[in-house]
Amino acid sequence: MHSGDQDEPVATGSAAREIPREAAGPVEGDLERTIAAHVRAYRTAAGVSVAEMAERVGISKAMLSKIENAQTSCSLTTLARLAAGLQVPVSALFRGVDAEREAVFVPAGHGARIVRRGSRQGHLYELLGALRGPHKRMEAVLVTLTEASEVFPLFQHPGTELLFMLEGEMVYGHGEARYTMRPGDALQFDGEGPHGPEELRELPAKFLAVTAYGERSD
Repeated sequence: MHSGDQDEPVATGSAAREIPREAAGPVEGDLERTIAAHVRAYRTAAGVSVAEMAERVGISKAMLSKIENAQTSCSLTTLARLAAGLQVPVSALFRGVDAEREAVFVPAGHGARIVRRGSRQGHLYELLGALRGPHKRMEAVLVTLTEASEVFPLFQHPGTELLFMLEGEMVYGHGEARYTMRPGDALQFDGEGPHGPEELRELPAKFLAVTAYGERSD
């Protein structure tokens, strides 16, 4: 449940997480380790042995073994053959080597509290984390409603929102539709449509709201 770009809270407990490195034997650098991990993972997922993949790609079994253990550097030609044999784009073999990936960890009860339009006593919005970048953004909020209200605010925002009901029971509106939500129920919808809780039937009502925003044009 969101009120648009007016809210810019900051989460606590942010941390970057490294990509696992699984290479064995002597290594030459991050690039070799990354290629090794991807080649081995794609080959294993396809259920193809080292010998079968080496024959398919046109290299020796020993060479493929060295590649999968980050013991040698691949030529561009070999990389192209590997990608074709694994039926993936060449870029898939480099994925993760350019930068560390962002992750956000928020311990229970430590999310930043958000004051939203229409917030009142008994309506708590707790930010669990937000990933933001030039082309992507995702935000997760834990909503706890402990007091009934005659009037609830309606929200509209870009992106797609997912609600997952954790506790209690409520009637949630989106556009002209109404949904009775109980623990375990999920609702996914276009955030541009007016939405929000309309009736609290069992308190406290607690749900997770995750919004994913698409690519921005600016």
